[in-house]
Amino acid sequence: MGSRKQITAEAKKDARKSLYIAKLNNCPTSPRKMRLMVDLVRNENVETALNILKFKPNQAAGRLYKLVLSAIANWQEKNEGVRMEDHNLYIKSIMVDSARVLKRIRPAPQGRAHRIRKRSNHVTVILDSREVLVDTEK
Repeated sequence: MGSRKQITAEAKKDARKSLYIAKLNNCPTSPRKMRLMVDLVRNENVETALNILKFKPNQAAGRLYKLVLSAIANWQEKNEGVRMEDHNLYIKSIMVDSARVLKRIRPAPQGRAHRIRKRSNHVTVILDSREVLVDTEK
């Protein structure tokens, strides 16, 4: 590996140490339904996002709730002995990507068959902490 490549690889590695990521792969909910829930919590504080997801009746909200809890646990793993409330965690990025599609057949009139597509998705949550400005003039 060349020196320039090694330097950029080290920089990327250091940047990933400060990211707190959780992934949910092959979730059996359509990406469209999951994106409706994701749009509600994007750029929200973690506590607010958990409250929003907890009281939504959708199945996607329950799965997303667990995923945000997992991202918080990943943050706590890297920051032992630090309080979450002091760091003002928020959802920096949350992405929903399409995953595999199960194709099924449903009988239709006159000997035909209609295709049913059972969609699934991948969800990625990235947490970060907001900088809190402190007044030093007082």
